[in-house]
Formats: sequence, structure tokens, C-alpha cells
Amino acid sequence: CFNSGSSCEKCDFETDLCKALPELNLQPGWIRRNGQSGMGPPYADHSGNDSAYFLSLSSEMRSSSATLRTNVFLPTDEEHICQITFHYWISQMSGTLMVGLQKHSEDTITNIWQDSGDLQNRWKSNTITINSTEKYEV
Repeated sequence: CFNSGSSCEKCDFETDLCKALPELNLQPGWIRRNGQSGMGPPYADHSGNDSAYFLSLSSEMRSSSATLRTNVFLPTDEEHICQITFHYWISQMSGTLMVGLQKHSEDTITNIWQDSGDLQNRWKSNTITINSTEKYEV
């Protein structure tokens, strides 16, 4: 859910890719699939639905990295907060999922959250709150 103030955009990949992830088709390695795809775990989404879609890294990308970049978000203030809640699954011990913040005045991406794979092989959930006085991408 991409939340900016009172509006909340839910993104479930059921019909297409999210409005918030416009360049996804330009990012090699990410595929939209469900648990029935025969590609290994996870065999269902975070709610246990095996026909629901989610994004997954293709097996060819296991040894390298792939990026998802959001649209441009407007600056935040007391009225317009930004909270992003997401569900994720890291099946490999070596895998790391990172969330980065790139403000428009900066060339660098600042890492604001990360998690690495463990042996639990389960969906997890996380919410990050972003504060930025200028336009930014995640």
C-alpha cells in the first residue's frame, strides 16, 4: 500500500504492475507469477492464495541484483506522510532485500531498510515511513 496522506494505493499485481512501479518492465530479472507457476517456493502469496500474483526474481538472477523503482513521490509534511507496507519472502540464506531512498537533489541512493534471508521460508511484512522535504523515489 503506497499511502500519501489520506489516499492509499493498493498494489497486488493481480491484473498488472502497479502504478507506483512504472519502469518494472525495463528491469531485467523481475517476473510476475503465482504459486502455481512451477517455479518453486513460495507456492502461495502472503494470504495463502496459490493463484494470487506476486513479483519474483527469475532463477537466472539469483547471483546478482535487480531493482524496482517507484514513480516520483511528492515531498512529505505533517499532512502528507508516506508509509509503504509490503510483504516479502527471501528464500535463500544469501539473499538481501533493501529499500533505498533517492531524493531529487542527490545522485546517491540511501539505504533505509534491509533484511536478509533466513531458514524460516515464510512471508514477512514490513512498513516503512519516509520523510522528505523534496521529491523522491524509493
